Amino acid sequence: MSEQVFSLDRIQWPFRLDLTAWALRRKAVNEVDQWDGETYSRVIVERDEPVMIKITQSENRLQVKAISDGKIKNIKSKIGPIVERMLGLNVDLRKFYRLAKNDEKLSALTSRFLGLKPPRFPSVFEAIVNGIACQQLSLHVGLILLNRLATKCGLAIENSQHSFPRPECLKHLSPAQFRKLGFSHSKALAIKNLARVYDHSLKPDRLEELNDDKALVRLEQLRGVGRWTAEYVLLRGLGRLNVFPGDDVGARSKLKRWLGLRKDLDYIRVKKVLERWQPFAGLIYFHLLLDGLEKEGYLNSPPDK
Repeated sequence: MSEQVFSLDRIQWPFRLDLTAWALRRKAVNEVDQWDGETYSRVIVERDEPVMIKITQSENRLQVKAISDGKIKNIKSKIGPIVERMLGLNVDLRKFYRLAKNDEKLSALTSRFLGLKPPRFPSVFEAIVNGIACQQLSLHVGLILLNRLATKCGLAIENSQHSFPRPECLKHLSPAQFRKLGFSHSKALAIKNLARVYDHSLKPDRLEELNDDKALVRLEQLRGVGRWTAEYVLLRGLGRLNVFPGDDVGARSKLKRWLGLRKDLDYIRVKKVLERWQPFAGLIYFHLLLDGLEKEGYLNSPPDK
């Protein structure tokens, strides 16, 4: 095994690794993205080779340790941009913080989680599979299914942490094998179809170029992808920070509690109450996610101990 250590310098401060890692993980049960209280770790696949990344922060310095078999040259140039995108390191939030400064309600929320950056999945493919897996299930159960899928099809460094599965593996997994992992027949077919068309009829680079409405239409053409999954992908896969997935029941509940509303929110009312903070509705989504995690105790102590 080979270890390479490098620092990431292109960071828009303030930034906190712990908060951003939790926004990426969502729950402690997540085995693909791990956080032990000091280090964020994940296996990334580069040219069919697994690379374990371990990221730590010391004040205004972010250090990455990349562990691989040594075949990958110039590993910082390959892995660095992926990490920067995943952790939102280059996202400039100054306009958002200025908006919050003049808004008592928003300021009270953002001040508690100063340094949170909007995370993204490493690929649109992973974002869509996450969305499909978690449909009509609790997030906890959905992540357990994704853990099983990673163990089954992901690549690992010395049989430890597994990467998220690549399309070429999932398209060859049979519906019966998906069923053994706990996936429904319809979700199995949806993921297999996605793996088959990804990078062919569904090209992530072209999806990035589409505006929100056109991207939603393209995503909803995929088998098993509805409005909630499509908006989830816009936010977590494409980094569209104006998008708050309005069909997300858990997020709607958090929004209702934060705003002190009596009536439950539906899709239309979610859009309406968030208008005053646009184009930053997606950032509010992430802050409310951390608010929930804080209430569950995850932000106050190492989660995996």
